[in-house]
Amino acid sequence: MPFGKTISLFLIDGDPNKRWVCELSNWNGKAYKLPRISVKNCDDREDLSACGVYFLFGWDDSDKKGIVYIGEAEDVLSRLKQHDAPNGKDFWNECIVFISNRLNKAHIKYLERRCYLLAKAAGRYTVENSTVPADASLNEREQAEMDEFLYNLRMISNVLGHKVLEPLIDHVKTNAAEEKSELLAISTARGACAKGMMTGDGFVVLKGSRIAESETKSCKKHVSALRKKLMQEGKIQDWVFTEDYVFSSPSAAAGVVEGMSANGLTEWKKKSD
Repeated sequence: MPFGKTISLFLIDGDPNKRWVCELSNWNGKAYKLPRISVKNCDDREDLSACGVYFLFGWDDSDKKGIVYIGEAEDVLSRLKQHDAPNGKDFWNECIVFISNRLNKAHIKYLERRCYLLAKAAGRYTVENSTVPADASLNEREQAEMDEFLYNLRMISNVLGHKVLEPLIDHVKTNAAEEKSELLAISTARGACAKGMMTGDGFVVLKGSRIAESETKSCKKHVSALRKKLMQEGKIQDWVFTEDYVFSSPSAAAGVVEGMSANGLTEWKKKSD
C-alpha cells in the first residue's frame, strides 16, 4: 500500500517566482526548480555542480502545449549555463534539476533515457530531444536503486507543477475499472461508441473511442470547431480517437463524441446503468 510522504519546499530567495529547493524525507536526492533568469545567479549553490538529470520547460505559442528537453550532466550548473547562452536553447523559461552525491555517469544516463521514454509515452509535452538517449549498463542492485530514484523524481516533478512523466490515465487501473464496470460510456444510434473516465486532469476519452460522424443542429460552434481541430491534428482519424485525450469537463467530451450540445453528467453512464 502507498505510504504518506513528507516533502519540504524552501524558497531560496523568499520569492515563489524565483529559486526553489525540494527535498523528500529519507531520500538522498534533491530537486531544484529554477526560472531561466535565475540560472546565472546559482554560483552560490555548490551542490548544483553535481551529477544529475534536468528538464528544460517551455511552451509552444501556436498551440500552448508544453515543450520539454531532458538531459544529464556531471556538472549540471555548467550545462544549464550552456543552455542559457546566446547559442543555447531558445524555447525554455524554467528548469527542474535532480541531483545526488551518490549518482555517477552511468546512473544519470540510465535516468535520462527512462525519463525520455516516459515523457514520450505520456504525450503531455512535446519532447525536444532530437535523438533517443543512449542506454547505460547497470547491475541489478544499481538498477533497483535508480528505479527507486526515478519513482521519487516522478513524484516530485508532479509536486513542482510538471506532470511530464505521467500518462493521462493509468491503464492498469483502467483495465481493473473496466472489469468492475466502473468506466463510463456513451453509445448512440448515430454511431458514437466511447469510453471515458474522470481523472485529476479532467475527463479523459480513451483511445479507440468512436465519435458520431454527423452533428445535430444543436451542436454549438465551439464543439464543432474542436471536433474539426482534433481531426486536423490526427487525434481523431476515421472518427476514432487515436490516443487518450483529456477534456476540461464531461460535457465537453460528450459534445465532441456525440456531435451535439450535451450534459456530460447525464450522457456518460456506467455500463450497468
